[in-house]
Amino acid sequence: MKAFQNTPIHEELREELALLLDISINKLPGDVSPDIAGKFLSTAPRTLAIWRSTGRYNLPYLKMGRLVRYRIVELVKFKASRIFGCTGEKA
Repeated sequence: MKAFQNTPIHEELREELALLLDISINKLPGDVSPDIAGKFLSTAPRTLAIWRSTGRYNLPYLKMGRLVRYRIVELVKFKASRIFGCTGEKA
């Protein structure tokens, strides 16, 4: 797996998630529920379930029994990879 590179946009997205959770950025948990992941990605938890079952997007998740969790670092990388300029080129 490629190492995570903490760029300014990644830091901004981590701050956005900390605000969503109403906690300090230093206290971000390692992973979150599909409900919180959905809020962060502006997507319904049911949509995330569809993505998991169809493999539509490469958004890694943890599954322990019936429990599904999303790693913060993966959510930030996923959202950052979907930021585009007006020409369709990645920002």
